[in-house]
Amino acid sequence: MAERFEPGLNACVFGASGGIGSALVHALARDPSVRGIHAFSRRPVPSTGKVTGLICDPLKDDDLTRAAEAAKAAGPQHLVLIATGTLHGETYGPEKAFRDLEEDAFLEVMRINALAPALIARHMAPLLDRERRSVLAALSARVGSISDNRLGGWHSYRASKAALNMLLRGLSIELARRNPNAVVAGLHPGTVDTPLSAPFQRNVPEGKLFATDYVGEALLDVVSRLTPEQTGRVFDYAGKEVPA
Repeated sequence: MAERFEPGLNACVFGASGGIGSALVHALARDPSVRGIHAFSRRPVPSTGKVTGLICDPLKDDDLTRAAEAAKAAGPQHLVLIATGTLHGETYGPEKAFRDLEEDAFLEVMRINALAPALIARHMAPLLDRERRSVLAALSARVGSISDNRLGGWHSYRASKAALNMLLRGLSIELARRNPNAVVAGLHPGTVDTPLSAPFQRNVPEGKLFATDYVGEALLDVVSRLTPEQTGRVFDYAGKEVPA
C-alpha cells in the first residue's frame, strides 16, 4: 500500500468505536507511514498492533486530560480525527418543522456535535507537531452549510454542524499564529451506511450510500492532501470544498 503521509505519523481518533471512526482506525493501521494510533471511545476498542484503545468520554474533562497525556507520551501528534456525533437518539430525532424544536433535544445535539469536538480540540491542538504538517479534522456535514440550506428542517442537527464549522474556523485562526504548519478542517463524509443514517437511507440516490471502509480511505486521502493554506474550511469525501 502506498504511503499517504510522511513516515512516523502519530494519529489519534476520537469516536473510534463508531462506524466511521473504526473505519478510520483500520485505514490508518493499514498505512505503512503510520507509527501509532490512539483510538479513543466511550466503548472499549481493542489494543492491537499499532492501535492503543483507550476509554474517553469527550464531555468529561478528566477523560480528555488522560487522553491528552497518553497522546503526548507518544510524541508530537500529526493527525487528530474527531469522528463523534449524533443525529437521533431514544428521545430525539431531526425535526421536520420549526414547531418540533424541543429544548432538551436541541441542547443534547449541540453538546455532542459542537461542544464535544471543541473540547477535544482544546486538549489536542497543543500536541500537534510544529516542525511538520499536522491536521486536526472533525466530521461535519453538508447540511451545516448556511448558504446551501434550501430545504429547511433538521434544525438542531444543521445548527450543531454550523456551530462546529465556526468553532473549527476560530481554532484555525488562533492555531495559525503559533503553529503555521497545522491544518484545521471539517470533513463531510457523505451518507454512510451506519446506524446514524439507517432511518434515513430510503431516499438516498443510488450509488450515494457509502460503505464505511470506502469513506475511511476516502477521508484519509482528503486529509493527506490538505495544506495550511486550506485551514479553517470544510471538505467532502472527494476533496471538494463545502460552502459556508
